[in-house]
Amino acid sequence: MISRRSFCKKSILILGGIAVPLAALELFDPKKLAADRSGPSTVRWVFLVDTHKCVGCGFCVKACKIENEIPYDANVSRTWVERYVVTRDGKVHIDSPKAARDGFTSTSIDQGALGMLKIENNDIDKAFFVPKLCNQCDNPPCVQVCPVGATYQTSDGVVLVDRSWCIGCGYCVMACPYGVRFFHPVYHAAEKCNFCYHRISKGMKPVCVEACPFGARRIGNIRDPDDPVTRIIMTERVNVLKEEYGTKPQVFYVGLTREVK
Repeated sequence: MISRRSFCKKSILILGGIAVPLAALELFDPKKLAADRSGPSTVRWVFLVDTHKCVGCGFCVKACKIENEIPYDANVSRTWVERYVVTRDGKVHIDSPKAARDGFTSTSIDQGALGMLKIENNDIDKAFFVPKLCNQCDNPPCVQVCPVGATYQTSDGVVLVDRSWCIGCGYCVMACPYGVRFFHPVYHAAEKCNFCYHRISKGMKPVCVEACPFGARRIGNIRDPDDPVTRIIMTERVNVLKEEYGTKPQVFYVGLTREVK
């Protein structure tokens, strides 16, 4: 067991108290991962989200809940879609009612306990949708903090959770800077997106990719230079979320703007 003193020596606290190893602070370059073929696998799964194509329909969320046995009416989801509305005064309004399972049926912003916020069309500078999911980090803090090994990383980069080993301590939930983890309301174990590993390991696509009618979601192998997703990541302008945390996320975004958190 690692001592508290040893842990503190090897880590620093950044941005809200998340402990990140010093070695993780190097900014991530996808070309390094693509070139690394020395590992046990020639596959490294990555995800590509095109925010220009997402219309907030929620089909991906519906499909994910059904495929991965997340109770349909539970207020938790492995993936969700956020709506961003930027007004002319510079304010950013974000909502995701029911994880956008039913799409966005109202033009008003759902503020939860604060009620609905009506924004006039003339006051809107821009509006767009951003799908979110587990970033399958190359340097996953959730794996580092799990005291029993219930959260682990496969040779092809996907972070999985063994429900039978999970003790429900919540360390992984707190360690994830992306807020993607939750406790399954039935199994009472840590839960998150795993790129539909049971499907991709058999040559199939994640169910959210299949469900998206506009091609906003795609999966690929970053170690295959001929993979269409890899070509986009290597040749076009893409971004990742919260790169400053040093987690080296493997979900890449086309069209990400500074308003996205």
